[in-house]
Amino acid sequence: MAVVDVIKSCLDSIAQISEHVEGAILYLDSGCTESFQFAGAFPVLLELGVRAICSLENMCSLDSVVNWNSNSDPALKIVVMTSRLLSDAHRYILRCLSTHKGVHQCTVFTSISELAQSAYPDSPLGPDAFHEYEILLLQDYEEIVKKSQKKASRPEASNFQESLTFEDEGWSRLTSSEEDVSHSEATSSGKYFFGDSHTEYLGEKLVVSVHHFPMILCPFSPKVFVLPSEGSVSEAYLSAKHDDSLSPGLPPISTGVPPDGDDVPPGALLTAHFLYHLAAKMDLKMEIFSFGDLSKTVGKIMTDMSSLYDVGRRKRSAGLLLIDRTLDLLTPCCHGDSLVDCMFSSLPRRERTTSYSSVKGSKTQLKLVPSSLQRAPLDVQIPLGKILQEEKSDTNDSQLAERIEAFLGGWDACNSSPETVDLVNLCNKVHDGKSFLSEIQPLNGSFVSTETFRGTPYMEAILDRRTKDGALLVKKWLQETLRRQNITVNVKIRPGFATKSELQPMIRALAKSQSSLIRNKGIVQLGAAVLVALDELHSTRWNAFASAEKILSATAGDTSQSLGAQIGDLIHKSTMLGSDGDKKTEHLQGLLSFKDALLLMTVGYILAGENFPTSGSGGPFSWKEEHFLKEAIVEAILKNAPVVKLKFLDGLTEELEANLNRKKSEDTIEASSDQLEFDDDQWGKWGDEEEDDDKNDKKQAYSDMQLKLELLDRVDNLFKSLHKLSTVKRNVSLREGTFSSESNFTGDSDSNRSLIYKLLTRVLGKNDVPGLEYHSTTVGRLFKSGFGRFGLGQTKPSLADQNIIMVFVVGGINAAEVREVQEALSESGRPDVELILGGTTFLTPDDMLTLLMGDSSYM
Repeated sequence: MAVVDVIKSCLDSIAQISEHVEGAILYLDSGCTESFQFAGAFPVLLELGVRAICSLENMCSLDSVVNWNSNSDPALKIVVMTSRLLSDAHRYILRCLSTHKGVHQCTVFTSISELAQSAYPDSPLGPDAFHEYEILLLQDYEEIVKKSQKKASRPEASNFQESLTFEDEGWSRLTSSEEDVSHSEATSSGKYFFGDSHTEYLGEKLVVSVHHFPMILCPFSPKVFVLPSEGSVSEAYLSAKHDDSLSPGLPPISTGVPPDGDDVPPGALLTAHFLYHLAAKMDLKMEIFSFGDLSKTVGKIMTDMSSLYDVGRRKRSAGLLLIDRTLDLLTPCCHGDSLVDCMFSSLPRRERTTSYSSVKGSKTQLKLVPSSLQRAPLDVQIPLGKILQEEKSDTNDSQLAERIEAFLGGWDACNSSPETVDLVNLCNKVHDGKSFLSEIQPLNGSFVSTETFRGTPYMEAILDRRTKDGALLVKKWLQETLRRQNITVNVKIRPGFATKSELQPMIRALAKSQSSLIRNKGIVQLGAAVLVALDELHSTRWNAFASAEKILSATAGDTSQSLGAQIGDLIHKSTMLGSDGDKKTEHLQGLLSFKDALLLMTVGYILAGENFPTSGSGGPFSWKEEHFLKEAIVEAILKNAPVVKLKFLDGLTEELEANLNRKKSEDTIEASSDQLEFDDDQWGKWGDEEEDDDKNDKKQAYSDMQLKLELLDRVDNLFKSLHKLSTVKRNVSLREGTFSSESNFTGDSDSNRSLIYKLLTRVLGKNDVPGLEYHSTTVGRLFKSGFGRFGLGQTKPSLADQNIIMVFVVGGINAAEVREVQEALSESGRPDVELILGGTTFLTPDDMLTLLMGDSSYM
């Protein structure tokens, strides 16, 4: 029987559209680019005959000639693949068509199904969404063609810098922006590439077709995937702002009443449609189970989409378990023992592409939710160039750095005039003490791309590894690669450990020449990523977090007073660290900052909600304990104003910084006056001077008091959100029976299990799970309502009876949960079960802080 493989399913789906992409210029938006990078789809696309692969959002006039050579004609086909709604991508598709004047055929693939396009709130498309969009796109394009032909007939038509503004071009006016106009001006000069035949090309009839391509996802391994960070599904909000909401990126707190009708958030709708078509593409017939309010809504939408035809087809039976992220917020907030989590938290991410603005003129502008939920890109940046340049005494490394800088400088030459590009000067800049390489960009790339595996599934092997085990495995791979290529490295290897001093020489040896660097790009990039994660700056901070979380976990078993005192102590320590301002030394940067203390306070409140649910009237702590914490927060903010940028302080940051700067200047003046040994002040001040000083002091005291009162009001709002977090009782339905002892933390990190682990352990053990709901299929409902009268009822299936189980967490997953899923499967003694884990996005603790207290929160 075939093994379920998400990556293979993605690549097979691409092969099925070969007739569309062959000989075409392919435009991918940022979500599809991220997805294909993880799946390793770019070599497959080139094998299928794609002429060129370009960025949809960042297209330029050079895209029209990038595939030209002496033996070929200009491409007459354009294929656009987008992970967004057609209404969001419309202005970019229209820009492509206006730039490629000679195109005869435009094919659009969207990951959002036709039914979802029409069902999405405020969508301008109806039930026949794809056909409607084909007509609208042709209408807008023809209008642009007519304007271009009118300009071509005028004497001043030779001024090719005159651009077409899309603001009034039919439907595109709904999504226009100033950025579009400026980009049109930059690309309009592309007309001259078509020479005298420009008008002839404009007269050609354009054929437009729209298709559904559901397999846009980011597979970390054949059994683990998340959704693209800049796709419509992951960015659609999962909850509107109300009393039970924490963030648009998280499901609402489960109350036992799932949203229904118009209250269903767009994120639930798009997630249901995605999972339904994903199962269809993988030939799986899903038996759906849900745990959590929003997951029940997603499951209901999926069962409503099923039909007798779908159920009757010959498909492999599989179980789908949907889980709300808000049922377990503690696991993604904590710094678990996972190498992948450490790497994602330590490495910088790629910058987001152009943001998609919401549709203009919408009557329901979603006042209670942000216009777009911005997820952190999954594509990490690995500073390989910096690692290779650290040892300046090595002449070979220096030569490699020169070649890299020359290449990047030449590649960046399109942004400057040819006269300013001198590759020799770029190479000489290496010896000036300041590297030009860091000024352009780091050598970056995703270390999970399958195209760099070279037969070894690196990401799949380390995804469920602890930090030490994963680092040892990467060191072993580096040693095997060096041995296979007969490269010797003079480094002392210690068994059982992986250190920076061991990994760095091996990475440099593999990157000594250009051919070796390209040949071993996958393991070199992965080794460099591990090197950054093991760096003292990042590892010290990670370990400090882990230690603090263990202390909070152990204290949570005592009293609320001791837990509150621990949280207050963490806040005070962060204040001491930040009080030095710009005088922070480099070795202190690995310690916990004030924002880190807020994340730990979030962990503390979740733990307090589990252990002391009735301590206070509004929260788990008494009024006195909470007052102590509020005072500590206010004091910390006043001392850390320049570095505190959180949602609940919006509009107050400038006043806080001005207040801090004034106090610093007063302290400086006071310190300098104390050093003066003159006795001129012994007479004091006279009359009016003393009165003026008294007035200024009173005015300043009033200003300080006003600022502190405003700050206290903001801090009160912060604690209202923390009270919500304390009501999210992790494993709320598993606190009874055999799992009651595991709901609390102990000193042993292994006893802290995630909700996914506990659910799977109980499900695979064929035990009852309170709160787990089964969603009957169409046939099941028919048997229940009709044939059941005649004794032909259908028995309720069990998730444990399925040989294929897909777990999808609505809101996101982290790598620690991947490991625990594998542990639950191995402990169940069911080697025959294939388990797939998916989630809305990949979460790090910093991402959780953004969702709960940052720009993506409802604070």
